[in-house]
Amino acid sequence: MALDMESVKELRARTGAGVLDCKKALAECGDDVEKAVDYLREKGLAKAAKKVGRTAAQGLVFSYIHTNGKIGVLVELNCETDFVARTDEFQQLGHEIAMQIAAANPQYVSPEEVPSDDLEREKEIYRNQALEEGKPAHIVDKIAEGRVNKFYEETCLLEQNYIRDPDRKIKDMVIDNIAKMGENIVVRRFARYSIGE
Repeated sequence: MALDMESVKELRARTGAGVLDCKKALAECGDDVEKAVDYLREKGLAKAAKKVGRTAAQGLVFSYIHTNGKIGVLVELNCETDFVARTDEFQQLGHEIAMQIAAANPQYVSPEEVPSDDLEREKEIYRNQALEEGKPAHIVDKIAEGRVNKFYEETCLLEQNYIRDPDRKIKDMVIDNIAKMGENIVVRRFARYSIGE
């Protein structure tokens, strides 16, 4: 069966994958573009997982000033080469992450950055809340763990739902871009400034 070049174009536009990868994905998925998108994402995620441990010492600092001028963000986004740092895709990712920080006000980049003292304090608060709500003592720790995950989603940038697409987390955007660009990408640090805070 001959591949429809319109499907190849659409798949390339949606995934950023190369022509040969798109043709192979469509062939594997019976010319179904939706299935091919999933196929490429799975393959890309597998490749991205291999790249995550690699050193990312290049990159750029991105800035974002909200239109009212009362919120400003600086974020350092790293990659492996200066070449990737200069691509439109990398620049777009940096801009989107800076906007996310302005809108959602995370406190940390990832759960690993949350100080253990703060985490223990949060867990204790959640355990006490569960006991006050009359929950059985044997499930209080499970409830507290669930609330800690919610805490991470609210305070850790990579765990937050993307403001433009709440079905995706910021870490998913980063992983997708690692797969597309073929290099490790790391959100190193950020600062958010707000008038009056």
